[in-house]
Amino acid sequence: MATPTARPFLKWAGGKAQLLDAFTLRVPRELAEGNLPVFVEPFMGGGAVYFHFNSIFEFRECHIFDINAELVLAYSVVKNDVSGLIEYLRDVSDEFLAKDDAGRREYYYAVRDAFNREREGIDFERYGEEWVERAGRFIFLNRTCFNGLYRVNSLGGFNVPFGRYRNPRILHEDVLRADSVALRDTTIHLGDFTQAEPCISRDSFVYLDPPYRPLNRTSSFTQYSKNRFSDEEQRRLAAFYARCDEKGARLMLSNSDPKNIDPDDGFFDDLYAGYRIDRVPARRAINCDGTKRGEIHEIIVTNYSPKE
Repeated sequence: MATPTARPFLKWAGGKAQLLDAFTLRVPRELAEGNLPVFVEPFMGGGAVYFHFNSIFEFRECHIFDINAELVLAYSVVKNDVSGLIEYLRDVSDEFLAKDDAGRREYYYAVRDAFNREREGIDFERYGEEWVERAGRFIFLNRTCFNGLYRVNSLGGFNVPFGRYRNPRILHEDVLRADSVALRDTTIHLGDFTQAEPCISRDSFVYLDPPYRPLNRTSSFTQYSKNRFSDEEQRRLAAFYARCDEKGARLMLSNSDPKNIDPDDGFFDDLYAGYRIDRVPARRAINCDGTKRGEIHEIIVTNYSPKE
């Protein structure tokens, strides 16, 4: 079980920290009673829900999946060589913070260029010593880029500009060490969400946090990898959800609520008809227009009644 201080070591668009209380209120009774020993998260992302649930519930085993190879690599390094990662980040942080604004900007783009240039030489399927530096660069870019975004171009190159923070904290040693403990009994998988299916059974609690369906054309953050998460992908996920339901697993899924924009848009109500859909308030965390960072609703879909 994770320590209470374990929490995301990355900034991540769509992070669920603000909804953790809403999720906790809606866990199934079996989980609260300790009768769902397997936790599965097919879209790991920033990991807020994983770290939170591991801090309050006992799991015999955990399986986390993501299609983003850089993210999976970073989690693997935090699990397997957190001391080496911390040493690397400490050196990078000291070097970066000692520079003036122009020097920091130049340093950022040099790291970004190296990160993209060396990508082809990384074997994302086999753990190696070079993974520590790769994970360190990934975390550095995440902590110093604009808004902590992860965005890639059509070739898979990271293309987020410099963030120009006054004094960014690049190394969170206590968080990384706590997360390493949390990941100790967790199996980390690289792959599409459907690859989680063999890990799911009646013993499983499954939390699904897919790339959210954009509320409008300018709010899409689904280019998380080279492949966009379209409405067709949302339908494929709903079919996966139904198969997991047939296995007897307890399921919780979150997504955007299209009714924020169009009260007649029943996309998810139709897609998850027959399941429980709760609408909960949330604040839009990322928007280039600060006046539009107001309260909206998101949906939580479960195949059980809360504390059932």
